[in-house]
Amino acid sequence: MVRLRLRRMGKKKQPTYRLVAIEKEKSRDGLYIESLGHYNPRTNPPTIQLHEEKILGWLKKGALPTDTVAKILTKQGIMAKLDEMKKASSPAAQ
Repeated sequence: MVRLRLRRMGKKKQPTYRLVAIEKEKSRDGLYIESLGHYNPRTNPPTIQLHEEKILGWLKKGALPTDTVAKILTKQGIMAKLDEMKKASSPAAQ
C-alpha cells in the first residue's frame, strides 16, 4: 500500500520535509517512489510547495495520506478538489 508522508531532511535541529509517495512498510527516510513537494515549518508562515497534479494522481490511484499530510493537503485545498472530482465522476451525479 502506498502512503503519502513526510520525509525529514535538513540539518540537525533544523528540519525541513519532503512530501513523498512511499510504500507503507518502508522507513521514514527509506527509498521513496516519487517526490511530491516540500514543507518547511521553520518559516513564518510555513512554506509549502506542492505538485498538485502528481498528488491528485496518487490519491486517485488509492494512496492514503498520513494525518499530518492530510492536514497540509486540506489547508492547500487539494482534498476539496479531490472530493469535487469524485462527485463529478460518480454515476449518481449524472
